[in-house]
Amino acid sequence: MTANQTNKSFVPKLRHHKATGQAYAVFNGKAIYFGRSDDPQSEQKYFQFVAEWGASGKAPLALTDEITVAELIAQFWIYAQSYYVRADGSNTHEMDNIKLAMRPLNKVYGHTQVKDFGPRALMTVRQKMVEQGICRSSVNKRIGRIRLMFKWGVANELVPGNIFSALQAVAGLRRGRSAAKETDPVKPVPQEYIDAIQPYVSKQVWVLIQLQLLTAARSGELVIMRPCDIDMSGKIWIYKPAQHKTLHHDHDRNIYIGPKGQELLKPFLLRPADAYCFSPQEAIADMRLERALNRKTPKGYGNTAGTNIKLNPKRQPGNHYTPNGLGHSVLKGIKRAFRPEEMSDSEFKTWKPAQHWHPHQLRHNAATYLRKEFGLETARIILGHRSAAITEVYAEMDQQKAMEAVVKVG
Repeated sequence: MTANQTNKSFVPKLRHHKATGQAYAVFNGKAIYFGRSDDPQSEQKYFQFVAEWGASGKAPLALTDEITVAELIAQFWIYAQSYYVRADGSNTHEMDNIKLAMRPLNKVYGHTQVKDFGPRALMTVRQKMVEQGICRSSVNKRIGRIRLMFKWGVANELVPGNIFSALQAVAGLRRGRSAAKETDPVKPVPQEYIDAIQPYVSKQVWVLIQLQLLTAARSGELVIMRPCDIDMSGKIWIYKPAQHKTLHHDHDRNIYIGPKGQELLKPFLLRPADAYCFSPQEAIADMRLERALNRKTPKGYGNTAGTNIKLNPKRQPGNHYTPNGLGHSVLKGIKRAFRPEEMSDSEFKTWKPAQHWHPHQLRHNAATYLRKEFGLETARIILGHRSAAITEVYAEMDQQKAMEAVVKVG
C-alpha cells in the first residue's frame, strides 16, 4: 500500500483500461467500471460514485444491487468501524455485538444474493441462534442488528427497499412462546456474597466494588476514572467519565461521590492527573510484592525474584481495567471464596459456584437502596436515567410496604 493510499483524503483516480477501452477506478481493492472512456457520461458516473463513496464513510459501494449477503456484511462492517467509535478513536463494544449477529447469517446465507433474502431466511437465521442456546432477549437484539444492516443497505442503494420492508414483518420472539431459553431477571447481590470475596481480590477491584455500591455507577464508567475527571471543589465530588453509555446522544453523566467514596478514592488519586486510578499493572505489582514479603523459602534458596516471570506473555495487563476484566477478577475471587475443600484442581477450573454474581448486579443493589430510601426520582437522577421507567428495571420493588398495607387492610 502506498503512502497516498494510507491518506484518508486519498481518492482513487479514474483510469483507462486499454484492453477493453473502459474507464475504471479501484475502490477498496475492487475495480469499478463506469463505461467506455470516450463516453462523457463515464466521467460523470465516476464523480457521482466518488461522492457517494465519501458520504458512506469510504465503505465499498456497488453499481448494482446484485451483491451477496456476505458482500453486504463486509461493506456494513467497514461503515460500522467508522461509526461506532469513542472519543479516543477506539471502537465501542457494539462491534462485538455486530460480529456475533452476523456470524450465523454469513454461515448460512453468505452466498445468497441480497435481493433473494427474505423473511423466511431471517427466521431460519433466528432458529440457528435459538439452537445455539442463545437466550431469547439476545436473539431478538441480534436479529435487530441484522435488520439494521439491511436498512443501512437500503439507504446506500445496495438493498432493494422492498427487502427491508419485508424483513420488518418478522416479529420478535415473545416470552413463553418460543423454544429460546429464558434468563432470570438481574437481581441485587446478597451482601454476604460480596463480603466473602474481599480477601481474594486486589485492593483495586475491592474499591471498584465499593464505589459501585456507593455511587450506582456502571463498572465501565468507574474503570476509566482519572483524577482530571473529578471535580473535588465541593463537599460532594462530581465525576464526569470521559466515556459513557449515552455520550453519543449528547447526554451528560455526573457521578456523585460522597465522603465514604472519597476516603476510598484518596489513595488512588496520588498519580498524574491523566493517569487511570485503577490499574491492573499496579495490582500485579502489589501481588508480587506481597508474595515476596510473605516468602517462606530463604532468599538464598529456590527462585530469585523475577526469574519465574514470563518475559513476553501473550496477554499484557492494561493501564486500566475493562468491564470484562473486572468481571473475571470478581469470578476468580468468588471461586476461591466458596471452593469446597474436597474439590480437585481440574474440577475447580470449570466449576461455576452457586454464589456466582457479576459486577453489573451491584448497580441493582445501589438502585434498590436509593429507590427505597430516597424515592424514584432521586434514584433516577443518581443512576443517570432519562426515564423513571428505566430506573424501575434496576430497582427492586419495595414489597414490604405493600405487605404492611395489606395487613392493615385485613
